[in-house]
Amino acid sequence: MQESTLIRLKKEIELEKPILIVGLPGVGLVGKLVAEHLVSELNAEKVFEVYSPHFPPQVLVNEDCTVRPVSNSIYLGKANEQDVLFLVGDHQSASSQGHYELCTLYLKLAAELGVSRIYTLGGYPTGKLVHENVVLGVANSLELIEEIKAYGVEFREAEPSGGIVGASGLLVAFSRLENLDAVCLMGMTPGYLMDPKSAQNLLGVVCQILGIEVDTTALEEKVKEMESVVEKLKEKEEMQKFQATRPSEEDLRYIG
Repeated sequence: MQESTLIRLKKEIELEKPILIVGLPGVGLVGKLVAEHLVSELNAEKVFEVYSPHFPPQVLVNEDCTVRPVSNSIYLGKANEQDVLFLVGDHQSASSQGHYELCTLYLKLAAELGVSRIYTLGGYPTGKLVHENVVLGVANSLELIEEIKAYGVEFREAEPSGGIVGASGLLVAFSRLENLDAVCLMGMTPGYLMDPKSAQNLLGVVCQILGIEVDTTALEEKVKEMESVVEKLKEKEEMQKFQATRPSEEDLRYIG
């Protein structure tokens, strides 16, 4: 495979001003968890597959011990009578060149399908083992920022300060080349591990935007599992702090 390949699984697709929601793997897997949850709850149908030499050189093993190549997929569903496309998958590009090539592919397809707006979903790493019930946003127009603020999304001056790496940022920045509105929504997350709690919060915002309600039981179960892991990490962190401040035996010798 010398270049990225888009495989159309459904020949005829009739859409009425669809929106595109992008939830590829990233910080805390926040965007991926949200998008895949919506794909499941809305019974979305897979309509495209994407294969690329820019994905990591690996195959994934199925339950029956057969293998499949790493890929991304595009699903089609309906939310409150709105056609919604979902871009989800196994990996983002492993190279800088690949990020630009794949984003170009996604944007050209979006234009071809008449996409009216793009929402990219991701995580904003805080580096702290404390959950913050906040969704941050960036957009490609001031008008769109004002609109999205109404859903409780925060737009902070020059944040994220380090920019946004990967498809979530690139698709927003370059969507203007196809005359598309685009916004990136980021759930606050420690960034160390999968964060279904942040995903649950971000899902709430996305559902407001779509004007729908979905069952969140599956995410709630993952939240309980991860809360146990986080508590253990906090205990380990506190123990490390204690050991770092505890006087050593050598120090104690000098206490009269």
